[in-house]
Amino acid sequence: MSFRYPNGTLYHSVPNLKKKQTPKKSGFGKRGMSFEEEINQSNEYYLARGLAVIHKKPTPVQIVKVDYPQRSMAKITEAYFKTASTTDYNGVYQGKYIDFEAKETKNKTSFPFKNFHAHQITHMEQVLAQNGFCFVLLSFSSLSRIFLYPAEYLIHRYRKQEERKSIKLVDIENEGIEIIPAISPRIPYLQAIDEYFKNHEK
Repeated sequence: MSFRYPNGTLYHSVPNLKKKQTPKKSGFGKRGMSFEEEINQSNEYYLARGLAVIHKKPTPVQIVKVDYPQRSMAKITEAYFKTASTTDYNGVYQGKYIDFEAKETKNKTSFPFKNFHAHQITHMEQVLAQNGFCFVLLSFSSLSRIFLYPAEYLIHRYRKQEERKSIKLVDIENEGIEIIPAISPRIPYLQAIDEYFKNHEK
């Protein structure tokens, strides 16, 4: 099954539309949950307790071609993204607009810029211009480490990537906030947001 962006570019990794993918395993003691599933579980936890309202953004898809191998079964064989994606999650926390992307790498020393798209960086800049809080959750799966990395640092380094094609782990350690996975919620990123606001009080 092929999916294309509005400009016709092929997109080869669209989960949950063709078949259910096997959850990834890692060293967090995840019990089989993927990084995205852990974030979704955390959001459900926060919502159920009235702490924050944050959801994963749906991606609009236009179905182009459908096959019917059986009368009772339809199989999507071609579809297009109606618009390019921005970031993964958004919502409200303590009166503040929250917008973030989640990314994962097996690299142990840096986070490659190839994991980010130019339109996502532009979107983050637009959110910051409206005084929203924007960041990325970076998972170093091989190290079992997760960081909240503020968008202002990501944007600055992304715009200078002719000097370097990735963000060094040591810079993420210095500029970001490490998140220690727990049981409920699995990824307590609201604590990291609180720490960021505390450190940036005017």
